[in-house]
Amino acid sequence: MSQRSEESPMPTPRSNVSSPGPDLEPFEDEGALFGGLDAEVEEQDGEELFGDNMENDYRPMPHLDRYDEAILDYDEYDQMSVGERMAAEEELRRRDREMGITRRDDRELFYDDTDDVEDPRQRRRKEAEKAATGEEEETEMIESIENLEDTKGYSLKEWVVMTGPKTEIANRFKNFLRTYTNSKGKYVYKERIRRMCENNQSSFDVEFPNLANKEHVLAYFLPDAPFQMLEIFDTVAKHIVLSMYPSYNRVTDEIHVRISDLPLIEELRTFRKLHVNQLVRTLGVVTATTGVLPQLSIVKFDCGKCGYVLGPFTQTQENEVQPNACPQCQSHGPFMINMEQTVYRNYQKITLQEQPGRLPAGRVPRSKDCILLADLCDKCKPGDEIDVTGIYTNSYDGSLNTENGFPVFSTVIFANHLIVKDCKQIVQSLTDDDINAIIKMSKDHRIAERIIASIAPSIYGHEYIKRALALTLFGGESKNPGQKHKIRGDINVLICGDPGTAKSQFLKFVEKIAPRAVFTTGQGASAVGLTAYIRKNPATKEWTLEAGALVLADQGVCLIDEFDKMNDQDRTSIHEAMEQQSISISKAGIVTSLQARCSVIAASNPIGGRYDASLTFAENVDLSDPILSRFDILCVVRDEVDPIQDQHLATFVVGSHERHHPANKDKIVADEPQNELQIPQEMLKKYIVYAKQNVHPKLQNMDQDKVANIYSQLRQESLATGSLPITVRHVESIIRMSEAHAKMHLREYVQEDDVNMAVRMMLESFVETQKYSVMKSMRQVFQKYLIFKKDHSELLFYILRQLAQDQLAFQRNTREMEMLTIEIDEKDLADKAKQIDIYDLKPFYKSKIFEANNFCYDAKRKVIVHTLPETMTTD
Repeated sequence: MSQRSEESPMPTPRSNVSSPGPDLEPFEDEGALFGGLDAEVEEQDGEELFGDNMENDYRPMPHLDRYDEAILDYDEYDQMSVGERMAAEEELRRRDREMGITRRDDRELFYDDTDDVEDPRQRRRKEAEKAATGEEEETEMIESIENLEDTKGYSLKEWVVMTGPKTEIANRFKNFLRTYTNSKGKYVYKERIRRMCENNQSSFDVEFPNLANKEHVLAYFLPDAPFQMLEIFDTVAKHIVLSMYPSYNRVTDEIHVRISDLPLIEELRTFRKLHVNQLVRTLGVVTATTGVLPQLSIVKFDCGKCGYVLGPFTQTQENEVQPNACPQCQSHGPFMINMEQTVYRNYQKITLQEQPGRLPAGRVPRSKDCILLADLCDKCKPGDEIDVTGIYTNSYDGSLNTENGFPVFSTVIFANHLIVKDCKQIVQSLTDDDINAIIKMSKDHRIAERIIASIAPSIYGHEYIKRALALTLFGGESKNPGQKHKIRGDINVLICGDPGTAKSQFLKFVEKIAPRAVFTTGQGASAVGLTAYIRKNPATKEWTLEAGALVLADQGVCLIDEFDKMNDQDRTSIHEAMEQQSISISKAGIVTSLQARCSVIAASNPIGGRYDASLTFAENVDLSDPILSRFDILCVVRDEVDPIQDQHLATFVVGSHERHHPANKDKIVADEPQNELQIPQEMLKKYIVYAKQNVHPKLQNMDQDKVANIYSQLRQESLATGSLPITVRHVESIIRMSEAHAKMHLREYVQEDDVNMAVRMMLESFVETQKYSVMKSMRQVFQKYLIFKKDHSELLFYILRQLAQDQLAFQRNTREMEMLTIEIDEKDLADKAKQIDIYDLKPFYKSKIFEANNFCYDAKRKVIVHTLPETMTTD
C-alpha cells in the first residue's frame, strides 16, 4: 500500500459540521482536519509552508500517485437515479428540520470547502474588505424560525450570531421598522428615517417599549447581547435607508439605531459584574470631556519593503490589529498605516459623575468614563445633566494592573443613546395639554400671586423673599449690543438674617424646583471648587481643565449657603462670574474663558449671629461693597417678637407636621393643596421652563423718567445714610426684574405694572437695609411706590398690628396683663389709613385676615377688640 493510499480516500458526506446528525459519525480528529482554530499557535508551532523550495511539494511522484484498488469501495454502491437521489435528500432535510438544524441551501448536504473552519483573521479580513468596498453578501435562503427564543442549548451571544437566528432577527426587525404604527395609524419609523435623511443625520431612535410590545423576543435578546443585536439592527437600518434613498451612502457610510426609554435606570454606584456586557441606562452630570479624536475603524497598512497595501482589518476596541507577514514579499514588516485608505470614526471620552441630588448622605460621588462614538460626539459639555443608554463593558487598564495586581479591569460605558436634560429638552417633552394649561394659567390676573404662593409652601410668611426667588427663577433677558458688551439677564439674590428663619430651606426648595441647580456651602467651597480647576490627567500626563460649581450651573442657578463663612480670597473669585458671567483661567499654560451664565442665590448670617436693627446693613454683614453691589435684591430676615405672628407660625408648623406624618399619607392627597392659589409643583416647574424658553419680553415705551427719579433719590438717600452703595447696576436690576415680572405673565412686552413692581422690589430691598431709626422716615418718602399692588387689607392689618403691639407694651408697663382683650380706637386706625389714601375701612373689617387674627369690630363703641391668646395673659 502506498503512502498516499493510507490517507482516507474520500471524505464521508456531512450534513452540518457543527451539528452532525445521528447517522453521521464525526471525524476522529477534527483539529488535524481543519488545521486548528488558533492562528497564533499555528504560526509558532506549525510548519512554514512558504519558502525557497515550496515548489518541490508539488513535483510529480508517480510511485506515490496511485491508490490500492482493494481499498476503494466503488463496487459496494449502486448508481442512484435522479428520483431516488431527490427522495434521499428530502428525507435528510426532514430529519434536519426535526432536529432544529438550519440548512443554508441544498448544496450543504455534501462536503465542500465552505465547511472548513476558517481562520478568524481571514474571516475578519473578508468581512472588512466587503465593508470597505460596499459589497453585500449573496442572499441565502434561510428557513424561518418560529420559536426564536429557543436557543437549543447555546448561550444567547452564540445563538444570535448563528446564520439562521441572525437572519430571523434581521427579518423581524426590518418588518418592525416598516410596519410599526402609532395610535393615529402613522408609520412611526418610516417617518423618522425620512426626517433623519432630510437633516443629513446618521442615526434615529427606537423606543424600547415599542420594540417590546411588537417584537418581545428581540427586546428580550437586546439587553443580554447588545453588541451583536445592535450590529444586526444597524445593518438592517442601513439596508432600509438605502432602499428608500439609494444614494444616501454619499452622505454617511453608517446608520445607527439608538435605543431609548430603557425601563430600568441604574445608579452609577450600583454597577456590578452582573451588568458587564449588558445594555444599561444611567443618569449623571458631565464633569470633564476630551476633544473629538479620530479613531481607527477599518485599517489598511503599507508594507515598508515592497509597498504592498495590506488589509482591510477591522479595528476592535479591545486590542490593536497588526499584520504578521506581507503576502507579496513575505517580510515581517515594518508596516505603516495607510492614511488615505484607512476609515476613521469620531471618538470622545467623557467623565460621568453622580448627580448631587441623588447622592446618598455622607458618600463621595462616584464617576465613570463614557465613550461617545460617531454622531454622539460633542453632544454634551461639562455641567450638563445627561441620560445615557449604553453597553457597560470592561477595558484593559495597565495602571490598574500595576497598582492592584493582575487581573483587574476598568469599566466604561459605550454610549448608544444620549439625552441632555436642559430647558429645551424639557420644553420639547411638554404635551399639547401641558402647553394649553400653561397658557390658560397665564391669563389669570392673579398668576403672580399664585406663583408666589407656590414658592416654598411649607414655609410660613416671607412673601418678599418668595417674590424675589420667583423673579430669580424666571430671570431677565441678557443683551449683547454689537457683540461687544454683554449685559447679564440673571438676577442675584442675597438672603441675610437671623438663624432659624428658613434661609437654607429656601435654597433647598429652589434646588428642587429649578430646571438646573448646583448647591454648595461656603464653608466647604474653595475658589477653584466654585470656578474651575486644572488637574493632570493620570493616564496621559496632560493638564486638563475641569469645571467648578458656577460652570456646572451654567444657564441655571448656583445656590451658596453660609456665604459669610467663605474666605475673602475665595469670595473674590466669584466677582467676575456674578457680573460678567464668565470665568477666566490662566494656569499651567491654559489660557481660556469659561461661561458661567447662572443666577447666584446666597444665604448668610450677620456678624455675631443676629441682625442688629440699630446698625446699617454694611455694619451687620462682613461683606465688601463690590460683592454687595452685584446682588440685585437684598433680603433681610429679622426674627422679631410678635405675639400674633408667633401664634400663627406655631400653629402652621404644628399643622404641617401633623399633615405630613407618615400615618396621614393618604389624607394628604385629599387635603392638598392647602391654599386655593397654590399651583402643583410639577406644573410650576413646567410653567417656569416654558416661560424661560419661549417668552422674551421687549422693553417698549418704558417710563424712563420714573426710573431716573428713583435712581437719583436713592443715590441721595444712600449718601445721607451711608448704609448701602447705590450704583448704575441697580438701574439694570430694575430692568431685569421688570422683564422677569413680564415673563411671569407670559407677556411679549414690559408694561407699566412690571416696572412698578420692579421699583417696589428695589425700594423694599433698599429700605430694609437701613437702620431702624431711618427706616420709618424712608418708608414715608417712598410710600407711593412701596404700596404698589399691595392688598389694602394687608396694609391695614400691618398698621393695626403695630397699634396692637403699642397697646400691649403699654399694658405690660402698667401691669395690666391679666386682661384678656385689647381695645384699639377706630380713630387711630382711620388716621393712619388716611396717610396712605385709604378712607373706607368697612371691607377690611369683613376680610378674612381681620377675623383670622382674633380681631372684631364694635360698631356701637367704634373700637376694635383684639382677643389675646391665653399664654399671653400670664405675666
